[in-house]
Amino acid sequence: MKILLTGANGYIGMRLLPQLLEMGHEIVCAVRDESRLSVDKEIRSNIQIIEIDFLEEPKENIVPKDIDAAYFLIHSMSSSTQDFDDMEAKTAINFNKYVNNTNIKQVIYLSGIVNDEKLSKHLQSRKNVEDILYQGKYNLTVLRAGIIVGSGSSSFEIIRDLCEKLPVMITPKWVLTKTQPIAIRDVIAFLTGVLGHEKTYNDSFDIAGPNVLSYKDMLHKYAEVRGFKNWIWTVPVMTPKLSSYWLYFVTSTSYKLALNLVDSMKIEVIAKDTRLQEILGIEPHTYKEAIDLAFKKIEQNLVISSWKDSMISGRFLENLEKHIQVPKYGVLKDYKQIKVKNPEEVLERIWRIGGETGWYYGNWLWKIRGFLDKIWGGVGLRRGRTHPDKIFAGDALDFWRVLLADKNAKRLLLFAEMKL
Repeated sequence: MKILLTGANGYIGMRLLPQLLEMGHEIVCAVRDESRLSVDKEIRSNIQIIEIDFLEEPKENIVPKDIDAAYFLIHSMSSSTQDFDDMEAKTAINFNKYVNNTNIKQVIYLSGIVNDEKLSKHLQSRKNVEDILYQGKYNLTVLRAGIIVGSGSSSFEIIRDLCEKLPVMITPKWVLTKTQPIAIRDVIAFLTGVLGHEKTYNDSFDIAGPNVLSYKDMLHKYAEVRGFKNWIWTVPVMTPKLSSYWLYFVTSTSYKLALNLVDSMKIEVIAKDTRLQEILGIEPHTYKEAIDLAFKKIEQNLVISSWKDSMISGRFLENLEKHIQVPKYGVLKDYKQIKVKNPEEVLERIWRIGGETGWYYGNWLWKIRGFLDKIWGGVGLRRGRTHPDKIFAGDALDFWRVLLADKNAKRLLLFAEMKL
């Protein structure tokens, strides 16, 4: 099948792409900036890439007419604290305009579980997008997921940060809210399983793991898997804004994402049907199994994607290529040249900077710099890096954004996302 993959450089899209290729499908990746699609040369040579900003009114239809199916994986939750719902609605409307004139038969949308009567703004936006997509000239399959647990997912990394850094926690009362987490491996299995499956056409399905847990339970069970204890006390006086600041300062999340997450964490997210499990014959992993699988990927340096590498995790939202050429005027330039005996060894060390490796000179100064930036609302150093020795354009590297990473040309160009 010929498949249009939107959100191809997002957390889910990066995981789904190699699976679809392995299944023998022809993939057309729709991205806003081709230079940010962080895939190996082998994968890039086997896909077609088109640049589309679904927030903009279509000027010309560059989507191939002969596509058979599409994945709609576009979300704007962490790009704004106010108008992300309008942005998501606009992307869905423009998506329909692009694909309605093609031969498309099925669109698969990954949404959120929306069974609670009083939905958060985030979940209400997901439901609104569903309604818009149902107006398209194709068969729609909606998969509604709760918290996704996997190496690099925002939920997993927040839980990891909290448990690893705070053995004793004073938490807001929303940690008692019930939810039903699902492993990223199972999400991908469901996404690929419904492709071309006529029994799933024009229907919505809840997908979730077998465990219904409170967020407090999730923190405790994470500690159990990791082999340590944590102590958690809840207080009723922590406001949503204060809770968001708590998450922002302790974890690697951005304040915008933290605020939207807190708003959603007050709502129970529990699956009400297991029809899709029965249709596809999938038995989801438990929460503890999902954590264990995530750490196996981390330990083997096999983390394919991370939410931290998304542009919305920082302040940089423009096209990368616009900044590759260093300006001639209005900047301070500092040019250094040092002779080295083994250039290749130096190159390998440069490709490992940041993250767990740190910075080779004045690392403690960089930590202070990151702390000051965090206080002033910047990204700080908590984002780290996704892979210990691989760098791609668009990656986050502590409080830098990678503009260019050309190992053959021995050139690494970083853009500072520090607020201060």
